[in-house]
Amino acid sequence: MITPDEYIHDLPDEQRSEFERVQTEVLKQAPDAVLVMSYGIPSFKYKGKILLHFGAFKDHVSIFPASDDMITEIGAELEAFRTSKGTLQFTGTNPLPDELLGKVITFRLKG
Repeated sequence: MITPDEYIHDLPDEQRSEFERVQTEVLKQAPDAVLVMSYGIPSFKYKGKILLHFGAFKDHVSIFPASDDMITEIGAELEAFRTSKGTLQFTGTNPLPDELLGKVITFRLKG
């Protein structure tokens, strides 16, 4: 099994940059979050629970934090990035805005 560092090291520059942006926001709001591997992808764990997963794919990156309650609370802002019930998908050229990423993390921290 690979480590989070190995996974991130092997990412193309644009995807690594998006991971670093997500990591910065997570650690800003949850400085004690720990990076682990879960389901084969880097995941941030906070107070014993997964805060969110980060996955890199051929043409995009995804975070897996979504729930119906989060979609209801945050609302239409997520629609441009939501591809399935639990996935928000974006790229370096169409990034998830920092403010919206912050709202997602804030919501997850409440849960």
